[in-house]
Formats: sequence, structure tokens, C-alpha cells
Amino acid sequence: MTKTSTPSVCIVGAGSMGVSTGYHLSLAGAAVTFLVRPHRQEQLSRPQVLYSYDDHSLKTFSGYGLLTDPAELAGTSFDFLVITLDGAALRAEAGQRLVDEIGRAFRGTKTEVIIGSVGIDLRSWFLERSGLAETQVTSGGLANLVYEVGPAAIPLHPGVNADLLATADYGYRHFSASGFYVALNAPKVAHGFAALYDRCAVSKCDVFPVEEVRLWVAFFASLAAWELLGWPVTADIDPADETWQLGSEAMREIQRLPMYGQTGLAASESTDAKTILEFHRRMETEAMPLDLAAFYRYHHGGKVNGQDHQLLREALALGEAQGADMPALRALVARLPS
Repeated sequence: MTKTSTPSVCIVGAGSMGVSTGYHLSLAGAAVTFLVRPHRQEQLSRPQVLYSYDDHSLKTFSGYGLLTDPAELAGTSFDFLVITLDGAALRAEAGQRLVDEIGRAFRGTKTEVIIGSVGIDLRSWFLERSGLAETQVTSGGLANLVYEVGPAAIPLHPGVNADLLATADYGYRHFSASGFYVALNAPKVAHGFAALYDRCAVSKCDVFPVEEVRLWVAFFASLAAWELLGWPVTADIDPADETWQLGSEAMREIQRLPMYGQTGLAASESTDAKTILEFHRRMETEAMPLDLAAFYRYHHGGKVNGQDHQLLREALALGEAQGADMPALRALVARLPS
């Protein structure tokens, strides 16, 4: 990518993460192409409309290209490829075939990859499967809240323009100036993508140390506890509740896994039920007028709960294989739907 050329980005998947990321990259001047399954082609044949909870206006996203078969990647040239499938989907049979095609298309090229999927050591698996160079691939993900308006039942709070929201395909809310993040697994990729994303001028891309991003897996233990409680608003969660305590202790057990080293041990020292609940309450306040509990009920309670549950099972298996004592995580996982 040169300063005079139009940067090109292929986004794998056109759900909430894909459309939000594509919209912001288009504002940054990138030529965006989506790779989607054929059944998504009809919806994407028209402009996508996003409702911003930040300023309560509608944003229109159009002008993108479409591919419907991973084999079509062969012979293409992109500056970046962003994978927005959830971790469970990426490791499923169709996801594995996708990774194979990505490898065939971009091994030995200048295309740089951001894995927006979540999983324990998922990048290592992706590198081995695809055959891409380590310097070519980093991890990343959304730093804002995005959801598909139609399927989600999100309560309306004061300030939301219900009429505009009803016409939108997606709704989104920024917690801060940031809308995306990348990890420093491959510094050139991370800084290059962040520089491009930042050109959108309405959102920023944060760059984080690898150790910090890897440790976020532990966060899913608190989401599992919240799920088991039925996704109430945080004001209705008692930090002394047995289920909430279980999730917090499971979080500490994950943080203490050897793979997270001193960073994880230090984090575990400041993790307890009250602190974690206070963190979620701050997020809930900052997300308003987007209802965080309802968003999580839709997103983590259904849309990506397969990914979330798999993460915790992987963490438990990893810990037990290393001889770690993880009674809280074991009990938490046993309560999750199979």
C-alpha cells in the first residue's frame, strides 16, 4: 500500500463485526470487498444502513464488492484481509476450508491478515493451517458494540430515535474513541492496519501488547456467570451471589494458567467478584442508551455462545493437561448448556 494508492481490504463475513469494520474502513478511503456465503448476497446487494447510538443518526454504507466463494480469492490482491467469523465457526469444517483457501491465495504475497475471531492460541492454529508467515498475521477485534437490529430485542432508552432505529440494519455504540483493536503479534501488520483505520476520523484503532489481548479470554468466565443468572441488569446482580462468585473465581483460575505468565498472575491478584461486577457496571453506564444487558443476552447469550462456551472448555482442558487445579472453572463449565 502506497500513499497514492487506494488501500484494499477483504472482509470475511458480513455480520455485525464485518459491516461495522467495513463501514469505518470505507470512511478511511479503503476499497472494501466482502467474502460471504451465498445466502447473504441478497441483503448485501443493497446499501447497509447503520444506526449510531453515538449521535442518533443513520449512516449508509455502500460501494463495496462481493465474493461468495473462498476459491474466488485466488488471483486477488488486497492490502489487508480481516476475518470476522466467530472462533467456533472458523474452526468448523467450512471455516477450515476457508483458511485453506486463504493460505493458497496469499502465501508469499504482501496481503496482511487480521484474525478477528476469538480463541485460545487461535493464531497459532491459523498459521499452521494456512501456511502464512508469522509476520503476515495478527489478532484483532471490535472495540465497540454492534448488533443486527431485526433479530435483537433491545429495549429503547431515552435519547434513542425509535423511528430511525427501525429502518436500520445494524445499531452500534462506541464506548470511547476506539472502534477496533489489534495486537502486536505482527507489529508491521498491526501498525499498518491501525494507521489505515484511523483515517476514518470518527473512530480509532487501538494497538495492544500481545499478553494483554491473550488474557482477555478470562473475561468470558464472567460472561458465563452472567448468562447463568439470566442476563439481568448489573444493578440486580449481588456480588455475593454464588454463581457470580463462581464466575469470578473461574476467571482467576484462567488468569493463573502458566501460558499467561506474570501478566496473568498480576491480573488475578486484582480479580474478585466485586471488582468484576463494578467493571461491568461501568461498561453498562458507558454503553447507554444502548442496553448492555440486552445486547449481551442477544450476542453472547445466543449469537456467539458456542464460541464463548468452547473457549471456557478449552481453557479447562488446557489447565487440567498442565496439572492446574481449576474447580471453579470445572463447575462453571458443567452448568453451561451442552
